[in-house]
Order: sequence, then C-alpha cells, then structure tokens
Amino acid sequence: MRARLNAVTAFTLLLAAIALAACGDSGDKGGKKTADKKGKEAPAIPVVVAPVIQQAVPLKIQAIGNVEVQTTVAIKSRLDGQIVKVGFSDGQDVAKGQTLFEIDARPLQAQLQQAQAALARDKAQLERARAQEERYQDLLKKGFVSQDAYAQYRTNVDTAAATVRADEAAVENARLQTEYAVIRSPIEGRAGKILIQEGNLVKANDTVSLVVINQIAPIYVSFAVPEQYLGLIRKYMAAGKLAVEALPTGTADSAAAAAMGVLAFVDNTVDATTGTVRLRATFSNKDRVLWPGQYVTASLTLNEQQNAIVVPSQAVQTGPKGQYVYVVKAGTAAMREVSVERVDGAQTVVAKGLAPGEQVVTSGQSRLVPGIKVSIKSDTKADAQKP
Repeated sequence: MRARLNAVTAFTLLLAAIALAACGDSGDKGGKKTADKKGKEAPAIPVVVAPVIQQAVPLKIQAIGNVEVQTTVAIKSRLDGQIVKVGFSDGQDVAKGQTLFEIDARPLQAQLQQAQAALARDKAQLERARAQEERYQDLLKKGFVSQDAYAQYRTNVDTAAATVRADEAAVENARLQTEYAVIRSPIEGRAGKILIQEGNLVKANDTVSLVVINQIAPIYVSFAVPEQYLGLIRKYMAAGKLAVEALPTGTADSAAAAAMGVLAFVDNTVDATTGTVRLRATFSNKDRVLWPGQYVTASLTLNEQQNAIVVPSQAVQTGPKGQYVYVVKAGTAAMREVSVERVDGAQTVVAKGLAPGEQVVTSGQSRLVPGIKVSIKSDTKADAQKP
C-alpha cells in the first residue's frame, strides 16, 4: 500500500515539473516577442511642408461689399399717347441720346401747325399796326391829328407785338411737346426689361416706368470696415489714392475675375449700432465683371509691409493654448507656438515664433505629435498649378 502511494506521489510531482517547464518556455517566448515589438521603430508620418519666407506683403483690409450702380434712371413719358415704336430690346446696352420709345406725334404736330398759323396771322397784324402807327406819327408831327388819336395806334402796335410773343411761346411749347414724343436715353447704360410694350397707351408721369436704365460702367462697390481702421484709412488716403480689389463671391478663378478700383468715399459718420464706417470705391468696370446688386469681397490696400514673415494659411492650427504650427527639422516634427499678425487670403503673416527658411507642415498635421518622425512628400496640387 505504501509503495503504491509513493508511486502516485512521484507521478504527480513529475507532471508538475513538466507544467512548470512548459510555462517557463512560454514566458521566454512571450518576452522575446515583446522585446521584438518594442525594438521595432514606428513608420514615419508622410506630410507636406512649405518654407517660411520673408517678403513684402500688402497691408489690406477685407470686407464683404455690395455692388451699386452709379446712376439709375426710370424712363417715363412726359405726355399722353400711344407707343408706336420701341427702339431697343430687353437688357440691351444703350448710348446717351439713343431713341428708346416713340409716341404717336400726329396730334402734337397738328397743334404745332395751328400755333405756327396763329403766329403768322398775328405777325401780319403787327406789321399793319406798325404801318398805321408810322403814318399817324407823321400826321401828329404835322398837327393833323391829336396826341390821343396817335396814342391809340401806338397801343395797337404794342398789343400786336405782345400777341406775337405769346404766339411764339405757344409754337415753342408745341414744338417741345412734339420732341417729347421721342423718348431718348439720358445716360449711357444697360436697359432692363421693357415694362410697357409697343401699342400700349401711356400717361404723362405715370407711376409705372417704361424701362429702368442703370449705368454700370463706371460702378460703385460699397462696404463697411471696423471703426478702428478709420485712422489708418484717413492717413493713407491723404497720401494718395488707395487701391481696392473686388472679387465676386463664389468665383473659382479669382485672378481672372478680380476688378481693380480706387477708394472714392469715406462716410462722415460711424454707425453706432455696428461700430463700422461705410466706404465706397469706384471701378471702371469696362469688362462688366461687377454687376449691380452683386456681393463681392472687397480688399482695401493701405500700404505694403516690408520683410514680413509669411507661411501658408493652412499651416497654422489652433489648439487649447492658441495658434501653433509644426516645424520639421532633421526629419522630426516639433510643435511651435506662433503669434499671428493677420491673415491675407492664402497667406498668414506671423509676428513671432518663426524664422525665414524653416519648414512648416501644411498637410498631415492631424497625425502628428511632438517629436514624431516624418517623411516629406510632394504637394500634388501645388505641382499641378506650376507652369
């Protein structure tokens, strides 16, 4: 019995030793795998970089503006009548003095002829009255008629002369009414939709206009800027004309669509409700880039800042502590806090934190942490835009 127990005990101890040996081998293998994993370096993060450059950058103020016509005219008739001819089409460019509408002038021509006939009659009577006055003046000198008799003929001459002057005024008025039958454009501009077509009757100074003409070359762009810029604007405006660039909102090709003008007006009051001052720029608009009522991005150039530190705007990120960039040096990314002076479209002017020649990450920042290895890849968009 005792021999049997010893045999079982020995067998149990043998199994435990085998299990311990197995566990020891497994632990060694796991440790080796862990060491292998820790010893292997993480792959470098691909990023796109751009150099920090130092250059002259225009000092600009940007604002959303609205295109306004310089002159707008609502064409109306000065007399009653029927439209017999329309000399233009909807949306057509019209010249100053161009015939727009013709109103039936036959009644007016008849009135003109009647006034001319009355003038001719009264001129004949004036001549007869003058002849009588001259004859009685001779008789008065010879003492054959009295002074009172002569005065009557002198009065007849004056009365006939006044009648002739009234007739001349009536002829001039009738001629003017005849001219009103032809409605001409008072300005050079672009016509809108014809609101009253040929064949319709119109009334003098009716509430409904025949057509509206807008002068769109030159044209205005009105925009508002914060009042803190007022001092700078007045300072640089006193030194010379300030350039203004207007880009229609939503335009893809900004270089081709931008219009250039000059600042022409600064409002004499700051809007107390918004804290802004309204400005207006004049554009020649010969190529019709700007259209009345259109919204544009207006950029007012005050001066040119020399030796500015510039980076692409997409390189600047915003974190809990403020704005920062990733600087690449010796294949490693380092976070650098920066102080941004202003943003000028695709460029950002940095006041502090960067030096010319350094490289900043412009794409791939979301995968970066300070000290991580990076690999620089080509910017396919930038390469595609190169000539």
